[in-house]
Amino acid sequence: MQMVGQSPAFLNCVDHLARVAESEASILLYGESGVGKELAARFIHARSNRAGAAFIVINCAAVPETLFESELFGHERGAFSGSSGQKKGLFELADGGTLFLDEVGEIPLSLQAKLLRVLESGEFRRVGGTRTLTANVRVVSATNRRLLAEVDAKRFRLDLYYRLAGIDVTLPPLRERASDLPALAAFLLKRLTGGQTPCRLDPDALTALMAYDFPGNVRELRNLLQQAVLSCRNGTIRASDLRLPRAAPAAPDAASASLRDMERAHLQSLLETHRGHRARVAAALGVTERTLYRKLKQYDLR
Repeated sequence: MQMVGQSPAFLNCVDHLARVAESEASILLYGESGVGKELAARFIHARSNRAGAAFIVINCAAVPETLFESELFGHERGAFSGSSGQKKGLFELADGGTLFLDEVGEIPLSLQAKLLRVLESGEFRRVGGTRTLTANVRVVSATNRRLLAEVDAKRFRLDLYYRLAGIDVTLPPLRERASDLPALAAFLLKRLTGGQTPCRLDPDALTALMAYDFPGNVRELRNLLQQAVLSCRNGTIRASDLRLPRAAPAAPDAASASLRDMERAHLQSLLETHRGHRARVAAALGVTERTLYRKLKQYDLR
């Protein structure tokens, strides 16, 4: 998927990404859920000196803690129950290329020291192995958390933070590049239909999308359009085909509403829309159920 947009916020971000791609420094991408952090990481890789080598992705929130070390560094045969053969880890597979650590703030604290060591020295051992291996890897990480706040809370190592954040880039949310929405929606609809049965938004549907603030950003837009395509009649998507969450009650001063309040209200709305079905809510947000559970617990939502 390509990056689409012409808004000033989008173009400034793309220019920044293109400039940092020329560096060999580690890059930390900040942005809300769904803004396209993996797409930005692929953009960086494609414009770097490593473009001809591997681009390897790991979602740190989706890997159980007990398997994390094996995923990153690999394991030898018999290293643990069920390990019937040797397995190369992601650092080996990414040698010469780029390793993208998505949701890096979810890496267990107990494993952060081992990750720091390989970032500093380029050396590691497979689980159950004795031979020291080396890998020349450029690391791009992404998070929607404030990592320094995680450091203060003793959930993230400060030395690892500085190793990952050689250069940090903040990706703009969709609401800050609303003028890109018509072109972005048209691009996504073309991809979703495979160009076989074209669907377009009628003026009322486009107006409804433009009025929505998209807390889930581009991922949420894609999911909304994917559902709307199923209701597309005569090549037209109408406002009634869009399953937009019900608007949360307006606060006395909406401008002063905190991001935390907005996120809680959005989660509550999605839970009502999907009748409490957590798997569907997680899919609508484009996050793992583990991440959704953490958010629901954080906001005391059931």
